[in-house]
Amino acid sequence: MCKQQGWREWWIWAIGLLGLGVIGLSLIGSLMVISPAQAALYCRSTGEHTICILSIKRSAKNYWEYRASVRVDGVERPIELYNCRDRLRTQRDGTTLPFEPAGAGTVICHLFDR
Repeated sequence: MCKQQGWREWWIWAIGLLGLGVIGLSLIGSLMVISPAQAALYCRSTGEHTICILSIKRSAKNYWEYRASVRVDGVERPIELYNCRDRLRTQRDGTTLPFEPAGAGTVICHLFDR
């Protein structure tokens, strides 16, 4: 009877310790998760600006075009179309603008230039 009770106590203790380990690991894991608002694929400082690429997708049809979302000096821009051949960016509303000197378009196009 004493031997059985010793095993029972050991199993209760082992299960409790295992439960604490699982809870501890899940807490540590939740603290290590980076929120999508902070995650950037690539950041670069060019002159006066810090430019981070948040998401990027290359066009299958026109290899010189990229759809990308960027953050410039902490201000996030929505997804825009970057045309590396003509050095133009097209906003969601259809407005086409030339690349800014040392701007996001230059960073995106030079990232895949190598």
